[in-house]
Amino acid sequence: MKKYTYTETKDTRSGFGAGLLEAAKNNSEIVGLCADLTGSLKMNAFENEFPERFFQVGISEANMMSMAAGMTIGGKIPFTGTFANFSTSRVYDQIRQSIAYSNKNVKICASHAGLTLGEDGATHQVLEDIGMMKMLPGMVVINPCDYNQTKAATMAIAEYKGPVYLRFGRPKMPVFTPADQEFKIGEAVMLNEGTDVSIFATGHLVWEAIEAGHILAEMGIDAEVINIHTIKPLDAQAVLKSVKKTACVVTAEEHQMNGGLGDSIAQLLALKNPTPIEMVAVKDSFGESGVPAQLMEKYGLTRKEIVSSVLEVLKRK
Repeated sequence: MKKYTYTETKDTRSGFGAGLLEAAKNNSEIVGLCADLTGSLKMNAFENEFPERFFQVGISEANMMSMAAGMTIGGKIPFTGTFANFSTSRVYDQIRQSIAYSNKNVKICASHAGLTLGEDGATHQVLEDIGMMKMLPGMVVINPCDYNQTKAATMAIAEYKGPVYLRFGRPKMPVFTPADQEFKIGEAVMLNEGTDVSIFATGHLVWEAIEAGHILAEMGIDAEVINIHTIKPLDAQAVLKSVKKTACVVTAEEHQMNGGLGDSIAQLLALKNPTPIEMVAVKDSFGESGVPAQLMEKYGLTRKEIVSSVLEVLKRK
């Protein structure tokens, strides 16, 4: 198992803030809109550098999405910022009708996704957002794994023409991907080649998958670990190539099992290459208030569950 090291931990939302500022320096058409959460979304630097291109809309997320859609008509590239729950559930009608259906060039940037939001509890811990957004025709859905990858993804979506949902989070995570990486939308990242089982992970669960890979290696199991940062379009070629070699799959994500990464991969495999699969995800449940690490433990989103899922799927191989 390939060894990954890190010297610091950073929140992925800070990667978004850094990427937005960098992208805005390169393209004067980029504008930022925020729903009263500038600090939480790390959009302060953009606001300070480009005050004339920043719009604080207050607690009116539906208005923000409709404003962003309208701005694209004049050639602007709007980046909207608020919590993931308020970027999806609260404004789904506006996104569907004004952005997705109209194929508007809006970048919907969502922080504090999943259980790792922590203490704010179930009402804010959206676990359905990937499913909601990937079902919208033409919507790109991206869920990067660390600070560097989130920064690179933010800069990449600025160059992409079309609606995008970019999902990131609150907790500090190991920064282990290259600072100078080129982010390619829809192209999975091979983290470790293996022959016994394919582990497809996304977002905060990527690091847990790497750690699980080390545990499995000590047990004599050679795991292939792949970072699926783009949920849609899914890198079908990478998935099928890996599964052809390993013949069994485990997926890992901080999201509902229904509608998440696991669902997308299971659908692909059912159509192209039926394969035993286990999914590490939230099982038809809302979250609750708590410390992020303890919540991940309680809801079974850790390296321990990835390892046990691998052992289970190997029995069905």
